[in-house]
Amino acid sequence: MAKKEKATEENLVIVESPAKAKTIEKFLGKNYLVKSSFGHIRDLAKKDFGIDLAHNYQPQYVVSDDKKEVVNELKSLSKNAQTVWLASDEDREGEAIAWHLSETLELHSDKTKRIVFHEITKDAILRAIETPRDIDSNLVNAQQARRVLDRLVGFELSPVLWKKVKPSLSAGRVQSVAVRLLVEREREIFDFKAESAFRVSAIFSVEEKGKKNEFKADLNHRFKTAEEAHAFLESCSDANFKVASVTKKPSTKTPAAPFTTSTLQQEAARKLGFSVGQTMSVAQKLYEAGKITYMRTDSVNLAKSAVNAVVSSIKSEMGDKYVKVRQYKTKSKGAQEAHEAIRPTYPEIDSVGGTATEKKLYDLIYKRTMASQMSDAVIEKTTINIDVDGQKHHFVASGEVVKFDGFLRVYIESTDQEEDEESASFLPPMQQNDLLDLKKLEARQRFSQKPYRYSEASLVRKLEELGIGRPSTYAPTISTIQQRGYVVKEDRQGSPRPYQYLWLENGTVKQEEKTEMANAERNKLFPTDIAMVVNDFLVNYFPNVVSYDFTAKVEQEFDEIALGKVEWQKAIDDFYKPFHHQVEETLEKSERKTGERILGNDPKTGKPVSVRIGRFGPMAQLGSSEDEEKPRYAPLTREQHLETITFEEALKLFDLPRDLGTYEDKKVVVGIGRFGPYVRHDGKFASLKKGIDDPMTIDLPRAIELIEEKRERDNKKTIKTFEEDKDLQVLNGRWGPYISYKKKNYKIPKDKEAASLSYDECLKLVEEGDKTKKTKSTKGKKKAASTKSTTKSGTKTKKKPEAKSTSKSK
Repeated sequence: MAKKEKATEENLVIVESPAKAKTIEKFLGKNYLVKSSFGHIRDLAKKDFGIDLAHNYQPQYVVSDDKKEVVNELKSLSKNAQTVWLASDEDREGEAIAWHLSETLELHSDKTKRIVFHEITKDAILRAIETPRDIDSNLVNAQQARRVLDRLVGFELSPVLWKKVKPSLSAGRVQSVAVRLLVEREREIFDFKAESAFRVSAIFSVEEKGKKNEFKADLNHRFKTAEEAHAFLESCSDANFKVASVTKKPSTKTPAAPFTTSTLQQEAARKLGFSVGQTMSVAQKLYEAGKITYMRTDSVNLAKSAVNAVVSSIKSEMGDKYVKVRQYKTKSKGAQEAHEAIRPTYPEIDSVGGTATEKKLYDLIYKRTMASQMSDAVIEKTTINIDVDGQKHHFVASGEVVKFDGFLRVYIESTDQEEDEESASFLPPMQQNDLLDLKKLEARQRFSQKPYRYSEASLVRKLEELGIGRPSTYAPTISTIQQRGYVVKEDRQGSPRPYQYLWLENGTVKQEEKTEMANAERNKLFPTDIAMVVNDFLVNYFPNVVSYDFTAKVEQEFDEIALGKVEWQKAIDDFYKPFHHQVEETLEKSERKTGERILGNDPKTGKPVSVRIGRFGPMAQLGSSEDEEKPRYAPLTREQHLETITFEEALKLFDLPRDLGTYEDKKVVVGIGRFGPYVRHDGKFASLKKGIDDPMTIDLPRAIELIEEKRERDNKKTIKTFEEDKDLQVLNGRWGPYISYKKKNYKIPKDKEAASLSYDECLKLVEEGDKTKKTKSTKGKKKAASTKSTTKSGTKTKKKPEAKSTSKSK
């Protein structure tokens, strides 16, 4: 213990996260005590924006309630330390954390040193200690500017939406632009009209050394109608097929650059199925454990020492011919500080321990880094043109042969492209004028592809292309727009689509109609109706705030502030004054927007049928508020949109809820509620299956299936009930067994068997649980009272929403 006290008197190192502290502690001697601030220790106050508008936008910072204990401990330790080392991350957020610590802990400059490193290795830490610097006020100001601007936009714009669109909505400088991208893409899809054509393909065989080898070829022309395709197939029934030309073309493939934040997010989504947020969370754990370099970076550069280590590994594993040293340059707009790319801290280590997700992500980073310093792959592309007697069109077969695998031995980059066409394949040897045997000939009706919806990965790529946001903002932005109900990320099964299929059989052309599932989508981002209404309102009244160019320009200004070229308060002032005027003018002059569409008049009552955004979301309305009789309302289904729903579809919604019959002598009803379509029976609700069940067409047998499925799930959930008290139950939950009593939940200790708990034992656990909750509640109240007493005014203010901070959460 005495040693530990001595350590605090010499060197105190402060980092953002406990995991990072634990790793760094291994590399420093006994004279260093490493502590964590658990991320940011203070933020803008909620009252009056947390910004003094009258005094040059001076930020009003307060220590977060959950950080007061941490701050008190760090204050005490820093007073006794000879030197305090601020070792937060080397980007703007990290610099701001170091500055907030310096200000809040009242650290003296003569005993405070700022150190930075982009990898947590012994060499990097010791090198940082040898080369400390001062806190970079320009980087701090760039972070303050972003935080202040986002607060001003969020706090001023959100109340406008409450009054003019719907209560509880929010807006944000980057999130609203991201939503705009999704809305515009959705409308492209709404407006898209698929066109069809017939693709003709054939299977040919060619003889080689007495063996028949088959391969596929496609006609170089698509027919508009089934009649044209039919005529062509018919003309091929007795035609000869001859190789017109064989072209071999050497080609090379080059490896992709090492990972930046955005390319790691994209590739992890495509290869591993990770969300953007999950990728950043796992990467942060790898970084804090000292396994990879810093995971928020725009740079594709690798340090010379890292390149040397990678080259050494490639040579020892695969030989000199697989090595090609490359230096990549960053192409993204407004790349932030000059970090390294994301790579293993020790490139010679090909795998790590940890969770399954950590192992997978590390493997991806390791292979991408290795591939970046490997030889090009040498490919030979072969194209064969096949003539058909008497026809102007010809068949084309293409294939690829890898002559030297190079970097492909380690890594192949994925793409977002959802190709309908089949990729090139291996082709048997052929020569000009070789005659071919036709084994199969067919024509399929194919449809033009609608624009692709964004996935999380492709949205990140688009934002980066436009220069919107930075590595630290992509994940929180995408998370925010989903949490706030503007975007839904989900799979959609698609719908059956008929198509014509023709084939040649024994000299005769045959034709039939087949069905395929079309427009199925996986892990795509779908904007909601409320997103579309809000987007239209913002585009109409705040075009600059949701302008792609303007948002990118603001990011460039932050970069200029970080370089010390622009004074941050002036940049805020240039934006805020005209923006505030826009807000006041919009509140005064704009009309309320609900996305309302009048679809027609009900043939039975003559009353108008309309759709709009209501209190609980998109809904249809039958009648008018001016009528003596109250209007009727019906929520839209998940698949319906305000902009595309037809009059007939809206009218049908008023047929709900509808009786399906009886089951076990009790009525079965189907309807649409706040949480979607349901079946109600005996006071209990079972949800309809998305993409499978339609509330307008579901019948009684299917409804009974759903009721029984729900019962089975409920039965599995219940472990034990007690006759002494029906409210007391032992249930199975997501995190294991627990006790439920009078709408409260209680933990079951690990050493207790849930199924064998007696009535008295359960009551005892409930009693103990209530005591614990009461103690926590009392502590919380005391803490809140203490906090309140330190404020200048005890006046309670209404909490205002804001665009979610892009601050890091450690």
